Amino acid sequence: MEAHAVNPWVAVLYLVAGVCFILALRGLSSPATSRKGNRYGMIGMGIAVVTTLVTHEIASLPEILAAIAIGGGIGFLIARRIKMTDMPQLVAAFHSLVGLAAVLVAVAAFLNPEAFGILGEGGNILPVSRVEMALGAAIGAITFSGSVIAFAKLNGNMSGSPIMLPGRHVINLATLGAIIVLTALFAHSGAAGPGENPLFWVLVGLAFLIGFLLIIPIGGADMPVVVSMLNSYSGWAAAAMGFTLHNTAMIITGALVGSSGAILSYIMCKAMNRSFLSVIAGGFGVESGPAGGDAKEQRPWKRGSAEDAAFLMKEAESVIIIPGYGMAVAQAQHVLREMGDQLKAHGVNVKYAIHPVAGRMPGHMNVLLAEAQVSYDEVFELEDINGEFAQADVAFIIGANDVVNPAAKTDKSSPIYGMPVFDVDKAKTIFFIKRSMGGQGYAGVDNDVFYMDQTMMLLADAKKMVEDINKALAD
Repeated sequence: MEAHAVNPWVAVLYLVAGVCFILALRGLSSPATSRKGNRYGMIGMGIAVVTTLVTHEIASLPEILAAIAIGGGIGFLIARRIKMTDMPQLVAAFHSLVGLAAVLVAVAAFLNPEAFGILGEGGNILPVSRVEMALGAAIGAITFSGSVIAFAKLNGNMSGSPIMLPGRHVINLATLGAIIVLTALFAHSGAAGPGENPLFWVLVGLAFLIGFLLIIPIGGADMPVVVSMLNSYSGWAAAAMGFTLHNTAMIITGALVGSSGAILSYIMCKAMNRSFLSVIAGGFGVESGPAGGDAKEQRPWKRGSAEDAAFLMKEAESVIIIPGYGMAVAQAQHVLREMGDQLKAHGVNVKYAIHPVAGRMPGHMNVLLAEAQVSYDEVFELEDINGEFAQADVAFIIGANDVVNPAAKTDKSSPIYGMPVFDVDKAKTIFFIKRSMGGQGYAGVDNDVFYMDQTMMLLADAKKMVEDINKALAD
């Protein structure tokens, strides 16, 4: 694709699109402004797409418009029909499409470099264009195959348990090293006709392979960081392809997505007490197994009922609700909001506490509570609400586990030691909903909260238990 001419208005419009993307990221940083952020993102993308179509020579504009209509229609139907509980796997699927698009653009440029304006003297692809092409294809292939595995784990198409390959770190390092060497060789290879250099195809094949190898060893419960990191990869792939296509908007957008995804991944790693480098290497968080869980399960604990929870919460002055992935699995967000509304009708101060890594993607719990129309003013992040548990009458935990485990603060041998957690142990009464006493969180460790004097275990499906609590509150 060649631009008609160097037009200053093109640069201005791409700049406006970039500003819209920055405003979109700013808006998405808060649930209260997320809708406005989405609008800015759509406006920016609309400006970028229209500008590109108008100012570049398109082989067949009707075909391009037809493809946009088909893709937009499919996206619209998916957005209307997707359940909020399925949002993590949808995000993973979208990341895979971004990665695949980057690979296809790189392949198109490799097969037809003249159309992309990347031919140098002698009819050979420019060395710098080969580097851009190889990086875009490699990062895109890693994003695609890694996102496919993430989708399969999140969607239940394959086990969420880590699949451990012997010597996986050596294999991963060797494969990544081979990709780097092949990129250098491809950039400095001799003259060859379009599509005739086999190094490119070997590089792409290895990149697809390393994407699978990086994500397969990661358990399904560690997916928040995985989804965030794949988001970053997709951004860098788009930026690399922006250089190949000489498209400023793609470079800006890709860099914004890549850098913001990397920053978010770093923040989430801190929230999970994970090493940022180990996330990039793959297979993090799977070395430690259950830490004395069998012995702790024999400790005495108290079982509560829906009636107990309804009575004590109705008499409380303040209740803090901590949702986790178990709430998402049970699709209990709507009945949970109904419970909060009933408690507020009885004069109870109700707040929702969200941990950065609760769920299967960044902001998963925020999305589910927003879908259930929980007021943004009632939802608080960990650092904003943790000091209030000491004054709270009730901490109501639904489907969360490790994010409320005090071992993260006291047990240096615990795999979650150092991870910021909610201080639910300071609340006067704790209600803890989980299916059974045998289940453990992603870290595979027991939770001392189960056995505290102020804790009542509500063992049942989360949605069924909250429905029973709502009935008791209404009586």
